[in-house]
Amino acid sequence: MKTKEIKELETKELAEKLETEVAKYNMLKINHAVTPVENPSQIKAARRDIARMKTELRQRELNK
Repeated sequence: MKTKEIKELETKELAEKLETEVAKYNMLKINHAVTPVENPSQIKAARRDIARMKTELRQRELNK
């Protein structure tokens, strides 16, 4: 997910999307521990997307 897409979402939608991405990331990590994932860079990309979402939520919180 790109930064532009994240900024276009409303705060509530962004929080919901963040929850789903964190859950997906945790499942990806668990699955990777059991059997290696075909593309390990998915883990890295998911972690970065989560960080982008958290950063945007924090920016909105500080701007209020």
